[in-house]
Parts: sequence; C-alpha cells; structure tokens
Amino acid sequence: MRAAWYERHGPARDVLTLGELPTPFPAPGEVRVRVAVSAVHRCDTRKRQGTPESVMRFPRVVPHDDGAGVIDAVGRGVDARRLGERVWVYLAQSYRPFGTAAEYTVVPDPQAVALPAQIPFDQAAGLGRPGITGHRAILGDGTVAGQTVVVTGALGAVGRCSLAVGRRAGATVVAAVRQGAQVARALAAGAHHAVDLTSGQVARRILELAPDGVHRVADCAFTDNLATWSETLAYGGTIAAYASGGSPAPVPFQLLAVKNVTVHFLGNDDFPDHANHAAAMDLTAALCAGDLCFPDVRRFALDDIVRAHEAAEHPATRGRVVVTP
Repeated sequence: MRAAWYERHGPARDVLTLGELPTPFPAPGEVRVRVAVSAVHRCDTRKRQGTPESVMRFPRVVPHDDGAGVIDAVGRGVDARRLGERVWVYLAQSYRPFGTAAEYTVVPDPQAVALPAQIPFDQAAGLGRPGITGHRAILGDGTVAGQTVVVTGALGAVGRCSLAVGRRAGATVVAAVRQGAQVARALAAGAHHAVDLTSGQVARRILELAPDGVHRVADCAFTDNLATWSETLAYGGTIAAYASGGSPAPVPFQLLAVKNVTVHFLGNDDFPDHANHAAAMDLTAALCAGDLCFPDVRRFALDDIVRAHEAAEHPATRGRVVVTP
C-alpha cells in the first residue's frame, strides 16, 4: 500500500518519505480502515518535528491521528457487520506507530466511529483530536445547562467544537476572538455572544453578558488570559486549558483561590475511554444536526504531504488541512 512515514525527527521536507509498505491486518479487537481522508493537525507536525531532547518512540512512524474512510477488515472479536461501514477514526497514532497517512490504517474497534452517509469524509476526518478536546473542555465536569461558558480560539478546530458542544448542552456560549472581524464569524459558528479580546475592557464586556460571572472557560491561551478570568469567573468556576499561550505569566493565586476556581490542564492522548466514547457520539450528532461544520478545508494528495504539513504549521493557514491517500 501507498503510505508516508518518517524515521527521524525534523522538518517535513527533510524527513517525510513516500513509498510502499505492507498493508496491515487488524489484530484481535481492531478494525482496518481504507482511508479516504487523513487530517493533519498541529500536534501531528509537532510529533514529526520533535525537540532537541526528544527521541523516536518507534523506528518508523506513519503520521496523523485522525481520519475517515470505510472498514474493510475486522480482527477476531469484532462484529463482522462492521465491514463496509463508513467511519471516522481518532488517536490512530497515539502511543502507536501507525497513523492515517496511508491507504489503510488499523485502530481499536471503539476508535472507529460510525459515520452517517450524509456527512462528507473531510468534515469528520479531523474531528478526533480537536473535537474530543473541545468536548472535554466543556463537559469534563458534568452538565453546563443554564451556565455561561467562554470559548477562546472560537474559530479554531477545538473552538468550533467547543461552541457546538456548549450550545447543544444548554449553556450560554460566549466566543472570545482576537480580531474584531472575527466577531460575526464566531456568531455564525454558533456562539450566542462574541467579544474581541484585543478591544480593551474585555472583563467589563464579559460581565455585562454574565453579571454573576462565567462558570467555565475553554481556553487555548491560559497564561495570556489569566488576568481576565480572575476578574470574570464566578465562585466555583473552572478553567479548562488545552494550550498555554505565548508568554509565561504568574498565576494570580489569591484572586483565583478566593473564588475557589478549578483549573484543568487537558491532554488529549490520555482522556478516559468513556470520555472519548461520549465525545465521539456527541460530536457525530452535532455534525448530523448541522450544529458543527468546518467551512475551510485545504486538500492535498498524499504525494503532497510535505506541503500539507507545511500548510498546517503556517500560522496564516485558515481551517483544516487534509490529505487524501
């Protein structure tokens, strides 16, 4: 089968290789998916890039955690009725060497999520990492019905999923963006309200929308936004942070402590299985209902995987990047 892989860390142009690999066969409890679309996330490019201190976990890595396609083989113990089923897959390359940047991939049976026929593969292919993170950021501590939640990075992949999950769960959702021009787009993406974090007097604007304070924040810039959350969180509020922001900052311990604020740091590789499963069901339902969509998709052939990785790494790239094996 045709696949892409790397055997050392480094820039995409230096380390990504295209060629033929043996087609995998599913082990017990696994399914094999003929990949229609493979998503490229920033975490995939960071894994490939590595750091000066990092070492390769495996001698060869086929990258990409997420994708979508059709089950064409099942391992022992898996219901044979899954053969021919359209699915999206998540965490294919999490603690494993074999991701979705290939014509075929194998994943544990629960990580292949049934995908109704009306949903295009490229809408579901990148749902895993960002979608499950967004779901956990909103619902990791239970219901948010009747509460006010703030979603930063609202037009990113995690942000869009957080907006959809929060709104569907009965919360009042406030999108926090970093450009005035993004306010209208955030409202169109499902936010009830939107504020520009660079506009000045952000805390005052949020408190106008939530006079009793914000109950939960799904945050992609923890250190950058701490001062705002210390002012606007309600007593017992929660920050669910999945990225830290651009600069280090002291934690305003006293301000957060007097409000009994909880801070969760989220790492998608290690969420509990039950949380991943619940997220997968809810996210698929959101796609089917039209409450979640990704309007900007950049498509590359597998032969152009280097350009796909470079596009995913570029800060100016809007929307999601996918590869079609």
